[in-house]
Amino acid sequence: DLILLAPALIALIAGLVIHSFIIGVNVTNWWKGRSVTPVDHIITSLGVSRMFAQCIVTVFSIVISLLSSLDSNVTLAIGTVYVFFNFTNFWLTSLLSIVFCLKISNFHSRLFLYLRGMIAHRTVYFIAGSVLLSVLNCLMPVFIAIIDEIRGGTYNTTRPDQCMDNNNNITVYSYTIGMSIPLIFYIICSVLLFTSLYHHTTKMKMSRNLSINLETYYSVMKFVFFTFMYNTLYFFGHFLSIIFYFFYCMRIDWLYIVLEFLPVLHSFYLIYRTAKLRSQMSKVFQNV
Repeated sequence: DLILLAPALIALIAGLVIHSFIIGVNVTNWWKGRSVTPVDHIITSLGVSRMFAQCIVTVFSIVISLLSSLDSNVTLAIGTVYVFFNFTNFWLTSLLSIVFCLKISNFHSRLFLYLRGMIAHRTVYFIAGSVLLSVLNCLMPVFIAIIDEIRGGTYNTTRPDQCMDNNNNITVYSYTIGMSIPLIFYIICSVLLFTSLYHHTTKMKMSRNLSINLETYYSVMKFVFFTFMYNTLYFFGHFLSIIFYFFYCMRIDWLYIVLEFLPVLHSFYLIYRTAKLRSQMSKVFQNV
């Protein structure tokens, strides 16, 4: 377990730097009265949720490495907070894909135009709704564990004979449903956006207009593909770790550390793809 501390601390430091940079730039622009777009709101909220999730999983790994056992209530509390920020991360990533799909796609149906105007002016409410949904997803396993504790049951996550009890099954179901819904939204929006961009670039190629620069469309398609791969790997990585823990009583600590590098890489890619963040990052490098 001590071997995992070095990569965990590296991921934590990198995550704190990158996520703090995103939060700092957008909050500073808002404080100075500059224009802040709905995408900026979502990216800032993503940075907060990812930073807290990374801090929690790193602290938990350090505590597990130093202590031979941990009280079940402490494990439940830490796990619940971590899962909450994970749910928030998934919902906000899906919300970001929805905003991108509505903003960039060239669909012209009434429903599409209505959703574009509604979400653009109510992004803050949708962010708050994502947080609320994340809280609701975490409540059911916690309530059942508390009821079991009151009735004299044991919610001990370190005992092998408890791995297949009712509480853990509900935890698996809750995680699967809570993560699958935003993932489905994300897949639908990504497919729609990618299809729209593909058809649009195909038409422009057929027009043979040399003045049209297709590099912007290709870069957006790369961004959609990269984010899709990140979201899919992040979902199935956590799902695999939960399956192994609750059904085979195996805690795959190294997988959590590896998974926490993915949000850092995605946030760094967001900085690279966002002109405002990219210019501020270049200024930082020039000052250094």
